[in-house]
Amino acid sequence: MTESEPRAKGCDHPTGCHTGTVPLFASATVGARYWVLVEHPGPWARSVAETALPEPVADLVARAGELGVRVQLIRRPGERRSRRANPVAETGGGDAEKPFHVLVAYAVGDRPWLAEGWLADLRDLDLRSLVAGAVPESCILKDEPVFLVCTHAKRNACCARIGLPLARALGAELPGLVWETSHVGGDRYAANLVCLPHGLYYGSMSQAAAIAAASAYRRGEIVLDRFRGRAGIPEPLQAAEHFVRSLTGELSVGGVAVESSRPDGDATEIVISSGGARYRVVVERTVFTPPCGTACAETITTYRLASLDRLDPDQYALAYSSLGSGEHHG
Repeated sequence: MTESEPRAKGCDHPTGCHTGTVPLFASATVGARYWVLVEHPGPWARSVAETALPEPVADLVARAGELGVRVQLIRRPGERRSRRANPVAETGGGDAEKPFHVLVAYAVGDRPWLAEGWLADLRDLDLRSLVAGAVPESCILKDEPVFLVCTHAKRNACCARIGLPLARALGAELPGLVWETSHVGGDRYAANLVCLPHGLYYGSMSQAAAIAAASAYRRGEIVLDRFRGRAGIPEPLQAAEHFVRSLTGELSVGGVAVESSRPDGDATEIVISSGGARYRVVVERTVFTPPCGTACAETITTYRLASLDRLDPDQYALAYSSLGSGEHHG
């Protein structure tokens, strides 16, 4: 998209945000390592906390917040209903005929998992087990992934305008695996797609791009184009993984791993392993200014590759020693 191309009516995002022209790597939500998805057809307020939820769901949201668990409201594509049409919302709780439907995801490390449960009482959902990496007793592990498409119009109209048709198309392609969801972060990158249990974020998605990304994830791979990064990982580390993948062509989901990192002002030095090799990567925080003049004065944080070197064993020992006081990520 060029500077002269118009933006969609009602869209105040910088030119190119919804087409992939603006850089979007290293923009996945950092604070999302544990997830609870609660089926709630609607309506959704601007945030989950502001939504008029049944008391048991509201209590679950509060408990989750105390433990650092991210809560998403979900519904099947095209199933938005008024609160009056939602019997669970009317009664304020589940019963034998209408239990609460939840999905939980542990998106940490190289063995993330996804589980599902139908609960008459949401107090039976053990969030502490989730945070500890154990499947709550009330849930059963799932073999298939879940795909979330943000369609949260109250948060930003672009999410609904672009996300709704994408959710329907992806849902038709992958029946039973796709959900509309509340805000996932990064409205400027609508349509946003999240792949669980790994917490992989994609943005600026077309329907064809979303189908390709979802199909790749089911094969255990990513598509680097329009890949925002993995949730729960600091942005500089997301950037370093992106640059190593770009260099090596490694696309398997678990094909890169951060071994250590050390921040130094706007720069971060990271050691990454991939394909039996190790790389020292230095990325620098910078700002991208969209080419649309005063019409969109917003600036976007991104990262510049300062250096990327493959380490031989001796160099690795030296690099590991120099980063010994930094952060380590398993």
